Amino acid sequence: MPPNRHRAIGWTLGFLAAVLLAFTGLFFHQGKTPGLYPERSWGPWRSKTMDSWSTHVRINSWTHAAQARIHDGKAEDIYLNAYGETHDATSAFGTVFTLTPEGRLTAKQP
Repeated sequence: MPPNRHRAIGWTLGFLAAVLLAFTGLFFHQGKTPGLYPERSWGPWRSKTMDSWSTHVRINSWTHAAQARIHDGKAEDIYLNAYGETHDATSAFGTVFTLTPEGRLTAKQP
């Protein structure tokens, strides 16, 4: 192969590697890939009681993400993951739980 072709292939591979790194950084920054973060990047679980519901919320310190575990005794368990955007879930009793990526959990009863 002529040297110019080697140089062109090298520049193309370098450009593709830079684009791949840019997209990976963007996805990490937006909180779209929290499953790839180490456990130490998640803060401690904060516990709180909302009516008869026991709630546990933790926030990722590296990105814009939060997780919530909500329990009503042995009757029902709800798991919410707000990875970059707000997430809602409705319980069997009609209570709507909303979790923001900042870790704010709210409940609306019917």
